[in-house]
Amino acid sequence: MVAAKMEKSAADLPASPGVSSVLKSLKLKTKQQELLIRVSVLFLVYVLAFITRLFSILRYESMIHEFDPYFNYRVTQFLTRNGFYEFWNWFDYESWYPLGRIVGGTLYPGLMVTAAFIYWTLRFLRFAVHIREVCVLTAPFFAANTTIVAYFFGKELWDSGAGLVAAVLIAICPGYISRSVAGSYDNEGVAIFALLLTFYLFVKAVNTGSLAWALASAFGYFYMVSAWGGYVFIINLIPLYVLVLLITGRYSMRLYVAYNCMYVLGMLLAMQIRFVGFQHVQSGEHMAAMGVFFLIQVFNFLDWVKYLLDDPKKFHTFLRITVTSAVGLGAVALGVGTASGYISPWTGRFYSLLDPTYAKDHIPIIASVSEHQPTAWSSFMFDFHILLFLFPAGLYFCFKRLSDATIFIVMYGLTSMYFAGVMVRLILVATPAVCLISAIAVSATVKNLTQLVRSKSKPASAGTSKGTSNTKASSKGSLDQSMPFGRNGAIALLLGALYLLSRYVIHCTWVTSEAYSSPSIVLAARGAHGQRVIFDDYREAYFWLRQNTPPDAKVMSWWDYGYQITAMGNRTVIVDNNTWNNTHIATVGRAMSSYEDEAYEIMKSLDVDYVLVVFGGVTGYSSDDINKFLWMVRIGGGVFPIIKEPDYLVNGEYRVDKGAAPKMLNCLMYKLCYYRFGELTTEYGKPPGYDRARGVEIGNKDIKLEHLEEAFTTSNWIVRIYKVKPPNNRW
Repeated sequence: MVAAKMEKSAADLPASPGVSSVLKSLKLKTKQQELLIRVSVLFLVYVLAFITRLFSILRYESMIHEFDPYFNYRVTQFLTRNGFYEFWNWFDYESWYPLGRIVGGTLYPGLMVTAAFIYWTLRFLRFAVHIREVCVLTAPFFAANTTIVAYFFGKELWDSGAGLVAAVLIAICPGYISRSVAGSYDNEGVAIFALLLTFYLFVKAVNTGSLAWALASAFGYFYMVSAWGGYVFIINLIPLYVLVLLITGRYSMRLYVAYNCMYVLGMLLAMQIRFVGFQHVQSGEHMAAMGVFFLIQVFNFLDWVKYLLDDPKKFHTFLRITVTSAVGLGAVALGVGTASGYISPWTGRFYSLLDPTYAKDHIPIIASVSEHQPTAWSSFMFDFHILLFLFPAGLYFCFKRLSDATIFIVMYGLTSMYFAGVMVRLILVATPAVCLISAIAVSATVKNLTQLVRSKSKPASAGTSKGTSNTKASSKGSLDQSMPFGRNGAIALLLGALYLLSRYVIHCTWVTSEAYSSPSIVLAARGAHGQRVIFDDYREAYFWLRQNTPPDAKVMSWWDYGYQITAMGNRTVIVDNNTWNNTHIATVGRAMSSYEDEAYEIMKSLDVDYVLVVFGGVTGYSSDDINKFLWMVRIGGGVFPIIKEPDYLVNGEYRVDKGAAPKMLNCLMYKLCYYRFGELTTEYGKPPGYDRARGVEIGNKDIKLEHLEEAFTTSNWIVRIYKVKPPNNRW
């Protein structure tokens, strides 16, 4: 209609080449404007995703967060200083004393290589940057890149509108921001980008049957394997998706090309990562992918035989024989491989995903990590907000328009939500699927409502024409008269959707600012008058270690702080966050759980010079070693039966007051945390020795140390360092 009016006005104007050229340019502007708006929105979303994650820098300073990122940062520094060859063959003697660690063969190098490549590129372009700044900003940069991938993925699944909404949702979703803020230099910072990219490229390959897209998905999978152990989710979800397509009769040559190329090339590339090696052909976690690979060859063979045979009866007979033989051979091969030990069984982490109680009963070191606990409903609401309600609606729209692509996103969404319920950490894996499916719901709903708003009501017909009855005319008239009410309802629903989305934006901004932008190495609290109070005890303690202890000093602590002590304190540690040797960690747990005399013998055997403990009784910091102590007992008791958990409990209750168990009141951990604490008044109106983290008065105030002496306690008593006394001279 607009074009008709433009043509009519053009006919009234005098003809001239200048006017016609202007009209032609105006006529071409429709698609250009649409493209311009789309690119502008994507650019703004890209910038939004990056700057939203900078709260921690603005509020504190540019620093590395948490515990694991400090190891990644230390390794990246080594890589940029010494080159890739030295990094790949680096033996780190400052960790896991006296065992050491072969770094190149025990990590996923994708994150470090990516940051080093960005650093070298910037230096080549003559940008004077420090490697720390690159590491701090790597996660926000890849989060911004993820929004672009989400747009193209949503466009492939549904339409460009769904792609734009998906990009906006994932840009500010707390479930993703929790692992991608500035300073969160962990594997997940680049892994979620690689995960979504691999899925998008594979779906694109399935939709088009293009060998180029299949090759691209294989390289995307290789990048994911190099970055994070969560690649196991990809190598099990894609075969499951292919199996579902085969069972539901959706086999096609497009699927055959996409899966074969992705699996074979991806597997060969993944084997180049030393930490992965031959697991793709020897690990039970990868056998599903191999089984589906052979199964799809059988399907292709049957498709060829069906083409050759004209008799359906012969083909069905051949089909039964072939499928039965293939399944039987596969089962025999799997059984023989497992029995002979060639195929290794599932790991404990994999079992814990299928059975949430497995880790607690069999591998307490996995269960001791807070992010490995089952997810509470409040965590879902905190990280997803209204997406929890949009997710089922999106599934409904996907089921209404089933295709190869929508079947994949449904499977991705349902499986990832199950794993997110099993383990808090895996909310991160579910977030892209939730955002994409919710974007489909928003896009489809808004599109339907806007079409209803744009539709114009027609006047009711008074008479009849060409044999139309009065009844039909009156019913049509009443239907047309009711259209304005439908439009008003659609407008109201659109306003309601806009309000809910605005609340989502407000919630995401608040969560990002308050909950996910605080580095754990610098603690913040609110004072009595609402002012922000900063506790910088961790860096204070590590600085003291670096300046006041011998360079070859060995520090014993619980494994949570190992990476930070090595990276910031520059001292050798007994155990760290890699947790590859359960016996070594159990030895430290046994020392912490034993009486001082027994612990001293263990520390002498490990050449320990200093012991570091984290204590929150003064400040009310709850993530201290006293609250983690039962896990030390459980892990130590799992290897050394002499350590029994009931010895530290009273009627099954964990206590530190006067009613605590005698073993608890006299173990090394209790003594090191509460030494001299009984003389300290922590809160007005409370007796000396009042533990603010647990809300009780401690039971043992008269603590004497025989084999250790206090070396340093930070200003807020959060970190306490003790020196192990040398043995007495013997004549």
